[in-house]
Amino acid sequence: QIKGFLEELLPNTKLLIEPKIDGCAIAIQYKDGKLEKSITRKGTDVTSKIIKIQNVPNKLPIQGVFQVRGELYAPNKTPSFSQRIASGYLRAREGSEKNLSFCSFQILNTRLNQSEAKKHLKKFGFSTPTDFYCNFTSQVEILRKKCSEGKFFNDYPTDGIVIKINSRKLQLIREKSKGAYPHWQMAL
Repeated sequence: QIKGFLEELLPNTKLLIEPKIDGCAIAIQYKDGKLEKSITRKGTDVTSKIIKIQNVPNKLPIQGVFQVRGELYAPNKTPSFSQRIASGYLRAREGSEKNLSFCSFQILNTRLNQSEAKKHLKKFGFSTPTDFYCNFTSQVEILRKKCSEGKFFNDYPTDGIVIKINSRKLQLIREKSKGAYPHWQMAL
């Protein structure tokens, strides 16, 4: 799949390489600056749990609707253990959020490219993943190999990398595409 994904891009397409953090995917919506709703990938409302996570801002200095996507995870744990801790916390009636963190990696309703969106997330107080920029698709395999050797992203429970197209314009085109690889990011 990765070969086809990369072959459809121009050789000098600007890419971001991020860690594939193993935890639980969460989408958070703010309305007029107030954390309004948090849901899991399966659509379960986990707002009462996410509000307790220390590095998730409960208020933002913005008006309108602001939607963020990220991963709830357990730092300093193996990937599979991190995912079990995060999902266990979300399912339990009571539980401790002290060993959990939230890493935000996308603004859903924006016109900003990926790197600019992450700058805004940091400005608003979110933790964002470390990333590497590639100017050539040929660099992806080199970074992938270094990550598998444990040379990158050791601050997170990772089970791979995510390749993201940095151009918001190209992201939107690929989201609307009916081709074999319509998405603008790929996890390895």
